[in-house]
Amino acid sequence: MGLDRAKAALAGTRFADLRWVVETGSTNADLPVLLAERGPTGGPPAPVVLVADHQTAGRGRLDRTWEDEPGSSLLVSIGIGASDIPPARRTLVPAAVAAAACDACSGTRVKWPNDLVVVGSGPDGGDLKLGGVLAELVEVPAVGPVVVVGIGLNLNWGTIPGSLEGVATSLDRVLGGTVDREVVLVDLLVGLDQRWLPLVESASADPDEFLSAYRARSATLGSRVRVELTDAVLVGTAVDLAADGSLVVEDDQRVRRTIAVGDVVHLRPEGG
Repeated sequence: MGLDRAKAALAGTRFADLRWVVETGSTNADLPVLLAERGPTGGPPAPVVLVADHQTAGRGRLDRTWEDEPGSSLLVSIGIGASDIPPARRTLVPAAVAAAACDACSGTRVKWPNDLVVVGSGPDGGDLKLGGVLAELVEVPAVGPVVVVGIGLNLNWGTIPGSLEGVATSLDRVLGGTVDREVVLVDLLVGLDQRWLPLVESASADPDEFLSAYRARSATLGSRVRVELTDAVLVGTAVDLAADGSLVVEDDQRVRRTIAVGDVVHLRPEGG
């Protein structure tokens, strides 16, 4: 891949420390090590961005594995110092990354909590997954709390593997041509730097501005959903987002429940 053009484009942003490896186990696992090696900085650490051509132990939400053919996807993790981000806002950081990724990948929307989908593009009219975001809050020795956000985006898959047919898609199929990974990476990071993170990292920022913009990119709000929780299954309509990014679901008895963690399935309208 090479990142010379991306590094030049990101000079002067908070994401100037951009690194690349051909292969690794998991970029999310590597990030705390890289930050610890860099050591204390006397304040929140400058972010580190790590891109890999291939991961052998990539993970998705709920401990699912992430599979990719070498060079076919954008696999990147971002380590963002969290000590200056109000604790109540830290849950919005992965949502900000998902929104930035949505803007960088034309034709996509965000499925709660932080998957990217192409709405209605499946053979049965359902949504197809294009990528996802996994975030972890990690305490790095001598550095402090860091939000590590991993992003996996299917960019140049060509033919979708048979096991994922009708489930996933890739951006080259959406746009009808080969996608430049550096362009997507730079668009994502510049948007995150200039627009999305400033809306969530400061206690003085208005969370409604961020939530309104996120709502406009949501594939989930307004949809009939099934939410698989650890101890129950909730069926209803996704009606809103709470201030911390949690999903508000109204069941058939018009009782609203706020969901912080759960696996959401979009249900097609009856008769659809």
